[in-house]
Amino acid sequence: MVTIKSKKEIELMKEVCRVVALTYKELEEKIKPGMSTWELDQIAEKKMRSLGAIPAEKGYDIGIKGVPPFPASLCVSINDEVIHGIPSKHRIIKEGDVVSIDTVALKNGYNGDAARTFIVGKGTKEAERLVQVTKQAFYEGIKYAKPGNRIGDVCHAIGEYVHSQGYSVVREFQGHGIGREMHEDPGIPNYGKAGRGIRLEPGMTLAIEPMVIQGKSNILELDDGWTIITEDGSLAAHYENTILITEKEPEILTII
Repeated sequence: MVTIKSKKEIELMKEVCRVVALTYKELEEKIKPGMSTWELDQIAEKKMRSLGAIPAEKGYDIGIKGVPPFPASLCVSINDEVIHGIPSKHRIIKEGDVVSIDTVALKNGYNGDAARTFIVGKGTKEAERLVQVTKQAFYEGIKYAKPGNRIGDVCHAIGEYVHSQGYSVVREFQGHGIGREMHEDPGIPNYGKAGRGIRLEPGMTLAIEPMVIQGKSNILELDDGWTIITEDGSLAAHYENTILITEKEPEILTII
């Protein structure tokens, strides 16, 4: 069931989403070649806790036998890793790496979710274009995130834009509603048909997240049960914000 947030709930959503935005601000300032992904994770957790939130991804259990709960505060995915990379003291970020970070903060019973992709140091023009297209795909989608439109209008816009740029979208993972639960209805794939799905209403909070691959859309799961990589070894990027459907234009909650 899709939840419509009350005025009080919206204020709480804005508060936790501000924590997420401030966490990314600090990560952007500190990420550099030579750091481990574990160091990034520690920076993020410290920032969240200093702002009265906890990292919601830490200990998150998908309920699949043999797959342990997620052990960290951030998903950190590098180059051909699409999503859900597990931070490690042994994974060192190098000059030119494409680093996608996804995190969720929890405060006062509500979740805020966002993802960013950084090119660390000097990257290739191809990598820069991929990151820019992924970010723009989000903005192409939310042009349709208005009352009366359908969720399929958002999904269609994202997919059509990505494909028009010569890239692929991940089809097995998607955006989602968000609030008291990290993942709520509706599911928001990065492709679909316009005019389909639920109608958008003021008070809905949604996590919209294009996941874009430079090559073909095929993906593989690593043995850790979490990390998703591109099958052809091509680069991937991820961009996400939590938004609020209002009476007019959507409000992006995870940007300050």
